[in-house]
Amino acid sequence: MQLIDAHCHFDFPQFDGRRETELERARSRGVSRLVIPGVRRPDWGRVRRTALAHEGLFYCLGIHPWFVDEHSGQDLVALEQLLASKPERCVAIGECGLDRLRGSLEAQWPWFEAQVSLASELNMPLVIHSVKTHDEVHGLLNRRQWSGRALIHGFSGSFQQAEKLVDLGCFIGVGGVITHPRARKTRDAIARLPTESLVLETDAPDMAPEGVRPGRNSPVYLPQILDILAEIRGVEPEALALALKGNVSRLYGWPAAGIGE
Repeated sequence: MQLIDAHCHFDFPQFDGRRETELERARSRGVSRLVIPGVRRPDWGRVRRTALAHEGLFYCLGIHPWFVDEHSGQDLVALEQLLASKPERCVAIGECGLDRLRGSLEAQWPWFEAQVSLASELNMPLVIHSVKTHDEVHGLLNRRQWSGRALIHGFSGSFQQAEKLVDLGCFIGVGGVITHPRARKTRDAIARLPTESLVLETDAPDMAPEGVRPGRNSPVYLPQILDILAEIRGVEPEALALALKGNVSRLYGWPAAGIGE
């Protein structure tokens, strides 16, 4: 099986001193690619360097809702200029979005809107952080008549919320949340959504699966998420992995053939 981690903060300092080991362990378990999101301008260089230093690593650039207060309009200009240059292995804009539990939604809105506009202008996918704001994210994309590709990363919510986002063409990120039996609402949503709307992710080092210490998540655990996903959907992991590979390839604009070869 070939697995792709669609969202993994592999540049974070938590991986310093063990990055090579974790990558080799993940590869030995079938993880052929991973995508590193950018969350703030001071980290963009580190994100890019981490990706380019390893085969099979790709990245995104964006401004995360938690860090909007650290940025100015000049950072959006810099983001546009960087992305317009079509940097090697940069596959999407993000991580951007809204978070009702941290910071001010009023402050986050213009930054999210600006990055949605930029994605439309550059015809690039979006990687969206949405915490208790799925209806707001859907409303904005709907008003903008969004017709591009987007990942609602680390989805946690109801089937109805997910279905509305999928109807706009969004992919739903399936991570460690579903490995926790108490996450009944999210597990139900993920079990009922069409297979072609799902992609795997770890959000490592955060969003740890059941049995993994908080802050110690890793792409190594992606097969564990696949196994639980297959179990709750009542399908074989091998067939599901093949479908998910095609989904993430469509999300990031990769030819499905040749991945991992």
